[in-house]
Amino acid sequence: MSAMPASEYIAVRQLGDATITLINEGTLDWAPNYPVPEAEWRAALPDADAAGRLTLGLHVIHVKLGDASILLDPGCDDPDTDWNEEFSGRFDNVTRTPGLAVALNHLGITPEEITHIVITHGHDDHVAGLAVIRDGERVPRFPNARVSIGRADWAENPRRMKPETDLARYVGTVEQAGLLDLVDTEREIAPGVTIIPTPGETAGHLAVRVDSNGKRFFYTGDLFHHAAEIAHLDWISPNRDQAAMVASRRRVIDESLPSGATNVFTHHPFPGWGHFEVDGDGYRWVQG
Repeated sequence: MSAMPASEYIAVRQLGDATITLINEGTLDWAPNYPVPEAEWRAALPDADAAGRLTLGLHVIHVKLGDASILLDPGCDDPDTDWNEEFSGRFDNVTRTPGLAVALNHLGITPEEITHIVITHGHDDHVAGLAVIRDGERVPRFPNARVSIGRADWAENPRRMKPETDLARYVGTVEQAGLLDLVDTEREIAPGVTIIPTPGETAGHLAVRVDSNGKRFFYTGDLFHHAAEIAHLDWISPNRDQAAMVASRRRVIDESLPSGATNVFTHHPFPGWGHFEVDGDGYRWVQG
């Protein structure tokens, strides 16, 4: 794993003055359980296995624009930690790349240089990279970064009161350090970088828009899990807010189309670059 070439898990694009770096932390298998007949979803998901599972990526994004050095989701903990062993026991066929810390080191970015972090939502694979164990104590991995999370995913989330959860352990660590900001409205965190509430996957789910010199980029977290959901906006897994998620998906697509914005969602197979196009009365995903 440590010998994996950087090109196999790191991809970089320049969009205007913004340098967007996509880091893949690994893969896992997941069954979407869409509420449609099996023949219908299998026709749209030729990559699903016999059990209906898909192999998803685990992406993290770094944005460098002006003086801002921003992580969009800190992702997973390091591959050699107890957390990774626990995580692998909760999902099927988890594989890991060298991970975020190794990728940032390869890019010449120190943890101290990160100025902002946006957590798209409070699921374990999006928050565990926030902290690291040093001298037996969990401390912020990025000690100078302001960390933004949706208010509903923290202050209004009962899981934060359960110390055994990753939400409490990792997001709680940055809150105790005085680094946590709660977001419930659209907010520009640095010139050209805007957080947008996009509820559905969770009540406090966030997307991030980057605008620079006429170029636009969106990171949409778990607003989409698979490209089929762009053609079928109402294909949503159980235990999500369907109406909110459809509305959030439409908002991001509508804001992306006029400029042909580049988009990345967390779980697209690496590399995850793509954009939306109109397709008849709906939309389609174009990778690349």
